[in-house]
Amino acid sequence: METLREYGLVDIALDTFPFPGGTTTCEALWMGVPVVAMSGVTFAERQAISLLANAGHREWIATSEEEYMGIVFDLAADPVRLAQVRSNLRHELQSSPLMDAPRFVALLEDAYRRMWLKWCRNQA
Repeated sequence: METLREYGLVDIALDTFPFPGGTTTCEALWMGVPVVAMSGVTFAERQAISLLANAGHREWIATSEEEYMGIVFDLAADPVRLAQVRSNLRHELQSSPLMDAPRFVALLEDAYRRMWLKWCRNQA
């Protein structure tokens, strides 16, 4: 709980590379802190960008170090916009696919059903 309160002291979270934070990215977003991340090729390198894309913030995903720094500088240079982002971020997260449990369960059940049917067809 103390760790989450510390996010009140953070303006922008800088995701590490090439090993991004999954849990820390989620915590930062939940606490209203924008996260800037760098795109990569491996699962580990793409974890934060997947979270950001599904949270509706692809604009915080960089494809180069220069772009990464540019995103950070742009966010930091506009404190009014940053305050708006911070005040809306939790609501955006709650409305995103990341927190749409019924949709997730329906898709998971459909995947299980398709796997089961495929297995049954292969038994014949």
